[in-house]
Amino acid sequence: QVQLVESGGGLVQPGGSLKLSCAASRSILSFNAMGWYRQAPGKQRESVGSITASGSRNYADSVKGRFTISRDNAKNTVYLQMNSLKPDDTAVYYCKSVQWDREYWGQGTQVTVSS
Repeated sequence: QVQLVESGGGLVQPGGSLKLSCAASRSILSFNAMGWYRQAPGKQRESVGSITASGSRNYADSVKGRFTISRDNAKNTVYLQMNSLKPDDTAVYYCKSVQWDREYWGQGTQVTVSS
């Protein structure tokens, strides 16, 4: 079983920044891909972006140019740097890993963007 633990959420003002972390219980290079998702109250969970084992990244149009996914293989950790945050970015952010036909999810971390 794989454990994913997100951290780094909190309350931030519009225009501010946060960096989320997702620590995996084993090598992140063992996964085909890892991704970040978010779910706002009353809305469906949506993809924010992902990174493959080879390092390819993609992002949702709503966060392109503002959010960046990176990783530290030695720490088995994937990051989500969020800049120029907007109130619409308020959501619970989840980390997901994919290994062939298996998916693993973290417990989520709350991000609130408000003045």
